[in-house]
Amino acid sequence: MRVSVIGGSRIDEPTAERARTVGRLLAERGHVVVCGGLGGVMETVCAGAHDAGGETIGILPTADRSDANEYVDTAVATGLGHARNALVVMNGDAVIAIDGGAGTLSELGFAGVFDRPVAGLGTHDAPGVEAVDTPGDAVDYVESSAPSAAQH
Repeated sequence: MRVSVIGGSRIDEPTAERARTVGRLLAERGHVVVCGGLGGVMETVCAGAHDAGGETIGILPTADRSDANEYVDTAVATGLGHARNALVVMNGDAVIAIDGGAGTLSELGFAGVFDRPVAGLGTHDAPGVEAVDTPGDAVDYVESSAPSAAQH
């Protein structure tokens, strides 16, 4: 399954540790991480997945694939700016939101539009977001809630 992980581009160390753990758990369970490909939650979730031998996809706001963080295996340049947020969510079967600001909030909106289940770790209290307490809870929730990847 592909899991879109969204969140803040500027984060503190506890948030970074949650993101690293989410990435590691997703990789250990055989899931692919999809993210926005830049820094903050995006970079640390990719680092966690990378360290556990997982696959990462970064859907970039820029037109240059080399802008991706060093842990992105497949960089997709869009040149769309924040409009790429729809593509980040669309390319996952479920979403895990960690922290985040207005960009993350827009992605949560797209998760509702595209009917993706969302686990939230310290993120916005929004419709359709299942608040969870730990990275493990987040991964468990998306695994139990996401429809088959073949349906997307």
